[in-house]
Amino acid sequence: MNIILVPDRSGASRHASLSHWHILTMAIVGVVFLPVLFGVVTYKIDTMIARYNGTLDSAIVVRQQQELQAQREAIQDARTNAENHLNALAQRLGHLQAQVIRLNALGGRLTRMAGLDPKEFDFSKEPGMGGPEEPSVDANGSMILASLKHLDDQVSEKSEQLTALESLLIDRQTQKALTPSGWPIKGWVSSPFGIRADPFTGRLSMHTGVDIAAPLGTVIHAMGDGVITYSGPRFGYGNMVEINHGHGYRTRYAHLEQELVKVGDRVSKGQPIGLLGDTGRSTGPHVHVEVLVDNKKVNPISYLETGKADYLISQKTGTATAAATSTAAAAATGAGS
Repeated sequence: MNIILVPDRSGASRHASLSHWHILTMAIVGVVFLPVLFGVVTYKIDTMIARYNGTLDSAIVVRQQQELQAQREAIQDARTNAENHLNALAQRLGHLQAQVIRLNALGGRLTRMAGLDPKEFDFSKEPGMGGPEEPSVDANGSMILASLKHLDDQVSEKSEQLTALESLLIDRQTQKALTPSGWPIKGWVSSPFGIRADPFTGRLSMHTGVDIAAPLGTVIHAMGDGVITYSGPRFGYGNMVEINHGHGYRTRYAHLEQELVKVGDRVSKGQPIGLLGDTGRSTGPHVHVEVLVDNKKVNPISYLETGKADYLISQKTGTATAAATSTAAAAATGAGS
C-alpha cells in the first residue's frame, strides 16, 4: 500500500509505503489492544466512581445517624419538658384545689357569721351550670394553660373579695363587741330611765340611768370591750367605774361595793369590773347603769338583752314600778341616783 502525503504550504509531496505486515500489525493493535485499553480505562473509571459513591454513601449514613441522634435527643427533651409541664400543672391544680377548699371553708364561715341562709349559700356544693350541647373543642395545651390561668385569676379575685368580706364582717363583729349590750348582772329593774320621784326628796326629777337590784356583792360585768377611764369614788355615784368603748360609747356602773379594775385597764365584754354595793346616794344594794352616746345620756334599756321583757315581768310581780311615787316606795325597791 502506497500513501502519498502532500502538505498545503510547501506543495512538496511525501511518499510512504505500508507493507502487509504493517497493516496486519495495525489491525491486530486495533482489534486486540484497543479494547483491552478501553476495558482497563473503563474499569478504572468504574472503580473511581464506585469509591466516590461509597464515600458519598458513608457520609450520608453518618449524617442520617447524626440527624436521628439529634431527633432522639429532641424527643427526649420534649418528653422531659412535657413531664415537667405535667408536674407543674399537677402542682398548680393541687394548689387551685387547696384554694377552692379554703374558699369553701371561708365562705361557709362567713355565711354563719353573717347569719345567711346556709341553703342559699352552700359552698360545699358545685354551682349550678347547664346549657344546650355544643360541638366540642379540641383541648390543646395552650387552651388548657389558658383555662388554668383563667381559673387562677377567678380564684384570686374571689379570694380577694372573700377576704374583704371577712375583714368587713370582722369589723362588724368588733363594732358589735365594742357596742354596749347585755345585762351587767342578773337582777331586776328597780328604777327605770326617765322622770321619777326622787327617792330622797320626793320631787320629780330625771333619772339618767337604770337601777338594777341584786344581792350585795354580786359580780358586775362589762357590757362591752373598752378601756377603763374612771375607777373610784364620785359624788352622788359612790364607787363608780366608767368604760370608754370607742365610737362615742361610754358606760358607767355606780354604787359599787368594790372596784375590780383601775384606770387604763383594757377590758372585754363580760369581764368582771366590780361588786354590787350600796355606796353613794343609794337606798339599797343595786347598780346604777348609764349609757352615754357622744356624751349624751340615753336610755340603757335598749342596750340590755331582753331588758324590756324582764322589766315587764318585774312590773307584773310588783317588784318595780315605772315611776316611784314616794321615798319609801323607792327605798323598798332599792333605788338611787
